[in-house]
Formats: sequence, structure tokens, C-alpha cells
Amino acid sequence: MSDVDFGLRSFFMPFALLLLGLAVFAQGTSEFMLSGLVPDIARDLGVSVPAAGALTSAFAVGMVVGAPLVAGLARRWPRRGALLAFLVVFLAVHVVGALTGSFEVLLATRVVGALANAGFLAVALVAAVDMVPADAKGRATSMLLGGVTLACVAGVPAGAVLGGLWGWRAAFWAVALVSLPALVAVARSVPGGSAGGAPPALGGELRSLRSPRLVVTLALGALVNGATFCTFTYLAPLVTEVTGLGSAWVPGVLALFGAGSFAGVTAAGRFADRHPVPVLAGGGAAVGLGWCLLALGAGHPVLALALVFTQGALSFGVGSTLISQVLYAAPGAPTLAGGFATAAFNVGAALGPWAGGVAIGAGFGYRSPVWVSAGLIALAGVTAAVVWRQGERVLGREAAER
Repeated sequence: MSDVDFGLRSFFMPFALLLLGLAVFAQGTSEFMLSGLVPDIARDLGVSVPAAGALTSAFAVGMVVGAPLVAGLARRWPRRGALLAFLVVFLAVHVVGALTGSFEVLLATRVVGALANAGFLAVALVAAVDMVPADAKGRATSMLLGGVTLACVAGVPAGAVLGGLWGWRAAFWAVALVSLPALVAVARSVPGGSAGGAPPALGGELRSLRSPRLVVTLALGALVNGATFCTFTYLAPLVTEVTGLGSAWVPGVLALFGAGSFAGVTAAGRFADRHPVPVLAGGGAAVGLGWCLLALGAGHPVLALALVFTQGALSFGVGSTLISQVLYAAPGAPTLAGGFATAAFNVGAALGPWAGGVAIGAGFGYRSPVWVSAGLIALAGVTAAVVWRQGERVLGREAAER
């Protein structure tokens, strides 16, 4: 098949994928929106700001633990039924969160919401690739992750605006309302049943997940996403304290990063299936170089703003390609691969900001998270190079033995 034929075929994706992306948009907004709401939550519920910040950590932990766990529990459920169940739980906990006056109840809703989010994304990844040709996994993955990037562009700033106008509970109500059309759309448009009949035995799926290629791909995905969120988490102080822009610029800069992210996953989706190695090798080298340039040039506003967009595009382009490669690398784990891809993505989302915070706390300044991001990409590159060299040696020995 020519590249033109492949491009035409992959361009026309099932409409149900767009609807799954709408649900992912609502869930991505929920995951990230608390960054601008923590002080109000702390004041309203009578807890400290660090305690309120634990709401974000609880969601991240729920995503990491919940993705493979819930995917395993739901592996024999019909796909549409599982997606609807997760969406109903997700919507319900946001209604409870908007109504409660108890911090403990709110914390519990974040954990349960994360479990539902993780389960939905894990099943949606597998369902999405079953809706498209076998060689279009990257395109399908990019459409789903486009919902996450749009959450960064529009959902999170909108949540902050709603919180500022009508209080933090308004943001929770908004997520619940956005989830309603997604719920109806999934019920009407996502195919029912499980593709390919009954899933393989759980033990067989778990054994296939020990594949070296899969383990390395998951590790690379965690490192790349860790680098992304390490800098993204601390973009606000970087912009105000190093670049010298006023605080009014912060929402725009965050949206600029999100716009780059959306452009990156869209572009990567068109090339990741046919040319994954050039995307990963070239994109990985470019994103590492870009973090170095941003760390060095953060004091120059024009350069910094250009790099914010570029790094968003490169980071999410490479990251979404790695997630699609997880699905290619795990043909023997059709129901669990999405869960482990989701977990790896969120391991990075949790560890990256922690590492950046450690660097700032050690007195290295607000450029230091960007250098940490560059270091994580360098570690990913070294890991990939070592694995490739070992693979070449194995192939060489096998050829000599023959």
C-alpha cells in the first residue's frame, strides 16, 4: 500500500473515536484543573494548601494503580458496557465532589474518579485500535490523546475561570456536564461487544507483558512523559520569574503549550504507524535539544514562547507514538495493553513534577526543571541505544550460529 493510500484511509477515522475523545477531554480537564483551584478548596474546606494539594497526588496515584487493575477487572466486559460504567462513575463522583463539604469525601471522590478515568482510558485505547485497520493504531491513539491536549488548551483554563467566577465547585459541575453528552454519545455510537470474541487467558496476557520490547517501550514512555510534565508543571514560575512576563501571561502560555501538544499528536498520528522509528529517533533528539535551548534561552521572551509551543508539539508527538507502539508490542495482551500504557503515561506525570520540585527545592532555580526534563530525555535516549545495541548483538550471534 502506498503512503498516499494509507494516508487517505487513516484520515477517515470512525466517528465514534471523536466521541471517545470528547470523554477523554472531560477526564483530562478533571485531572489537571485542580492546579488553579487548590487555594480556594483549602480555604473553603478548612484545610492547609499542602493538604488540598494531595487531591492532585491522589488522582495521579489512582491513575497509575487503577489503569492495569481496572483494565484486568473489566477485560471480559462488553466494551461499550465497560466504557459506560466508567463514565457513569466518573460523572457521579464529580457531582458528589461539587456537593460535599467534607475534605475526606472530596479526597475519596478524586481516588474513585481516577480509577474510573484509568479504566475508561485503558478500555478506550483498546477499543479505538479495534475500530481501525491493524496498521492505524498510531492514528487512533493520537485522536484519543487529542482529548488530553485539548484539556490543556481549553478545559483547564476554563476550569480556572469558572473557579474564579463562581468558586471551585463550578469547575466540578462543568466536568460533570461535559461528561453527559459523552455518555450519550458512547451509548449510541461505540460498538458493543468485545472484538475477536472471548479475551485470551489472563495468565497468557500477563506473560506477554514481560516482553522486553514492551517493557522498554513502557519505560521510554514514562521517561518522555516525565520530562513533559516536569517542565509543564513549573511553566508559570519560569515565565514570571525567569522570562520576565507578568502573571497575566500564564494562562496564555499554558494554552500555547497545549496548542503545541494538540498539533504534535495530530501530526504524529499521520506518521507513527508507517514511520515510527524516524518519529521516535528524530523527535526524541529534537525534544531533548529543545529542552536544553529552553533552559538556556528562557530569559528571552520571544524565544521562550516559541519553544513552549515547539516543545509541547514534540513532547506529545513522541509520547503518543510510544503509546501506540505499546499497543503494537503487546498483541498477546489485547485487553491489558491499554491499561499498562495508561499507567506508564501517569508514572511519568507523577514522577516528573516531583523531580522538578526536588531541583527547585535544592536551590537550583526555576530553570532547573527544564534541565531535569533534558536529563530525562537523555536517559531515554541512552536506554534506547543500549537496547538497540544489545538487539544487534543477539541478531549477530544468531546469524553466526546459522
